[in-house]
Amino acid sequence: MNVLLPLIAVLALAGLTWLAVGIARLDVFFGVVIPYAAIAAFLIGIVWRVLSWARVPVPFNITATCGQQTSLPWIRSSAIENPHTRRGVIARMALDILLFRSLFRNVRHEFVSRESFEPRLAYKTSLWLWAGALAFHYSFLVVFLRHYRFFAEPVPQPVRTLEALDAFFRIGTPPILGSGFVLLAAVTFLLLRRLVLPQIRYISLATDYLPLFLLIGIASTGILMRYTPLRADTTEVKNLCLGLMLFHPRVAPGLIAPIFYIHLVLVSLLIAYLPYSKLSHMAGVFLSPTRNMRGASRMRRHVNPWDYPVAVHTYEEYEDEFRTKMKAAGIPVDKE
Repeated sequence: MNVLLPLIAVLALAGLTWLAVGIARLDVFFGVVIPYAAIAAFLIGIVWRVLSWARVPVPFNITATCGQQTSLPWIRSSAIENPHTRRGVIARMALDILLFRSLFRNVRHEFVSRESFEPRLAYKTSLWLWAGALAFHYSFLVVFLRHYRFFAEPVPQPVRTLEALDAFFRIGTPPILGSGFVLLAAVTFLLLRRLVLPQIRYISLATDYLPLFLLIGIASTGILMRYTPLRADTTEVKNLCLGLMLFHPRVAPGLIAPIFYIHLVLVSLLIAYLPYSKLSHMAGVFLSPTRNMRGASRMRRHVNPWDYPVAVHTYEEYEDEFRTKMKAAGIPVDKE
């Protein structure tokens, strides 16, 4: 059910949009109201998330490291693995955010049995997961940046250059843009990984499958609009997008194919869902104390700034109070 419910929800939403636009002509609702509502939900949600994270106190040094910390002058420390300077923290976070270094080091363990040997615990790399995640994030970034051409007139030269690089091989008419197919393949791989591996499937919830099905639907409808007869009128699409950007939407009912509205509704749902799901790690990674703190607990003492004086009962006071009973019970004492 964790798999079927999100799948049915996405398919039902696509079918409802097709009927509402194709038959009921609700172009304004699906082309204007839903995108604006999604952007509002995203902004409110992401601001709430960031502020709630920022208010959480971090009284101790809890940075997560895997290298030698700076301590004595004659012990060589790791400047990036366990940074004690802000420059080192920035370098480590840049490697984690841009190259997924922590995911590259991720390992999986399983019991391996051989003939005449007892099963042994073996550790193996998860390079396929790292490659799939890297392909997904960067292809999604390229697709996101390419779509800026629908929201600007004239189209900025960097966007034109990026699109030209994306269609480097110039195959077909219109030229095939590789990022869309890489995005679809990477998301499909991440979905199959959750379905095939029993350990991952056991801990996966419906909220884990929903964004994957949304992304598959977004990539599929985008490919269908560009390379099949279901394509939408790009001129009218750009007019709509420019109107949304300028808060003066212009909708021409019946001139844009319903598949575009399916694409737009799925994108809107993903945008609105992002701050309230695990996808919000795109903002949370910058506020994670295990990442953005310096590993300097051996260089200076970290004192909880929220500590306040409390009444304590020291051991000396405890022994003074119970010395006779402790000696009678044979418990050693500091003072006779």
